[in-house]
Amino acid sequence: MLHNQVHAGNSSSRFAGVPSPVLSVEFAQRSDCGRVRDHNEDYLGHVTPQDELQTRRRGWLFTVADGVGGRERGEVASRMAVENIAAGFLRSTAAEAHTALLARLVQAANSAVYEAGQGAMATTVVACALRFDRVAVAHVGDSRCYLIRRGVARSLTRDHTVGNEQLSLGSLSAPGMDKAALKHVLSRAVGTDMFVASEVSEHLLLPDDLLLLCSDGLHGALSSADLGRMVVQTRDLEAAVEQLVEAANERDGSDNVTVQLIRVRTVERVGMYRGRPYRLR
Repeated sequence: MLHNQVHAGNSSSRFAGVPSPVLSVEFAQRSDCGRVRDHNEDYLGHVTPQDELQTRRRGWLFTVADGVGGRERGEVASRMAVENIAAGFLRSTAAEAHTALLARLVQAANSAVYEAGQGAMATTVVACALRFDRVAVAHVGDSRCYLIRRGVARSLTRDHTVGNEQLSLGSLSAPGMDKAALKHVLSRAVGTDMFVASEVSEHLLLPDDLLLLCSDGLHGALSSADLGRMVVQTRDLEAAVEQLVEAANERDGSDNVTVQLIRVRTVERVGMYRGRPYRLR
């Protein structure tokens, strides 16, 4: 099932799990226009397994995209990217590793957006796929995925901005980063060229871990310390998402704000042998 929400004030939450020891999660999400813009260029989607077999073979997918401002049809680009990634995930086979799968799906989405706009429209994207006891994360641009464990939020993604690239090359100092004119200029995005290099990583999950996917309307207004503190104040994920969006709007509100918050309830411990998983006792 693919589910998307792009209108201000809309929210959703759902328990999407199966009995232990199979991986089970619950999640909530919301996309909001903010307090300045009159339309929403963010888009979000998810794919959930319908039974235990699909949970083990395919797992879950969550995706957030943020249409690039200043280009035509940013909202078209973000929706196209999310829907292409979701459709490809549904067609995937159980044998394909999530890291390779996400890299392939992001490139396929890039091709679709590029062909539709001929470089005139673009979007960021962050996607995470969960299966067994791991999460694979792929991203292009400055939409982020955080892992929140015991109240501490750690970004699993690195912003693809000109300022960040200069910082990593040593041509820009960290203290000067906030003053850099190119701090928020993207160094790569989905749809600007025929090919795009997504950044992909894989991470071990523990029960009660939280994953937070968001556009820069959230992380531009709230620090990682803010995010970690706010999401552990309540066990109600929908309430936590509402609080995050409202806090971002109060502190800034100049951009669209999109949040997906996923709690890992149980995991299935596995090992890997020749690329195939086996259950650990």
